[in-house]
Amino acid sequence: MRLVFAGTPEVAVPTLQELLDSPDHEVVGVITRPDTTAGRGRRMIRSEVGTLADSHGIEVLTPRRMSDPEVSQALVRWNADLGVVVAYGGLIPQSVLDMLPRGWVNLHFSVLPAWRGAAPVQAAIAAGDEFTGASVFALEAGLDTGPVYGTLTERIRDTDTAGDLLERLSVSGSGLLRAVVDGIAAGELAPVPQDAEGVSHAGKITTDDARVRWDLPSHIIGRTVRAHTPAPGAWTMLGDARIKLGPVIPVDGDADVPGAMECGALAVTKKAVFVGTASGAVRLTTVQAPGKKSMNAADWARGSRLDGTEHFG
Repeated sequence: MRLVFAGTPEVAVPTLQELLDSPDHEVVGVITRPDTTAGRGRRMIRSEVGTLADSHGIEVLTPRRMSDPEVSQALVRWNADLGVVVAYGGLIPQSVLDMLPRGWVNLHFSVLPAWRGAAPVQAAIAAGDEFTGASVFALEAGLDTGPVYGTLTERIRDTDTAGDLLERLSVSGSGLLRAVVDGIAAGELAPVPQDAEGVSHAGKITTDDARVRWDLPSHIIGRTVRAHTPAPGAWTMLGDARIKLGPVIPVDGDADVPGAMECGALAVTKKAVFVGTASGAVRLTTVQAPGKKSMNAADWARGSRLDGTEHFG
């Protein structure tokens, strides 16, 4: 089949590569988010999906909105059969969905109907789910409500950050999507409506969502930090400074940890930094102070000359 691919970040790259490698399908056009500026020189940066498409000589569109006339004009020109979406980052209006004879399919990183929305992997980790997965479904006007062609499951490891889990799902999900496209092309696959039970939603993450609340239990804090790593990055305040935190480790019975610590209180040893929570303490792994690179927590404490009387807030 002739395919249009819409996607933007690194997690969409394995699926685009999978389709490019297929001898049975042709990616005739790619739609990605507009180039962004970065660095001191404010140079323009192409999305990861756009960069891969460029390397294969595929025409790339970077519309501000999918409703822009250039999108409809390109779809007519490309004469594609099916649209494929992975983490595009924008809504596709019904008028565009209706333009392709086989419609559009979306690779979503949850087992639908669980965690519909923008941040399903982060929500699954924060909620303490044991399993998550990926689904390929037919796009329709509702938010991730379309009938499902296929799913896979993935165990969430105790140490998984959102970045770790997304990386694994982006690879396994690419194979699932390729199988779905093959099935649609062969006329052997029909989508199944989503179950009305078990619906949950994962809204777009804000910076405030990533702020650590030290008055919560240690295992909840651990999930919160992992769910927001690497982006937007978990953080807390030390005086007037915003401190970014890497994954934290709940500790129990560690000889170096004081028996009772106030929520947010720091305990500093030669090799570790501990923070009090509502249930025991957590050990910091990495810390990033404003304007600095991320570093080992003990090295940060020595460099900052902490004496253990400080509090995170």
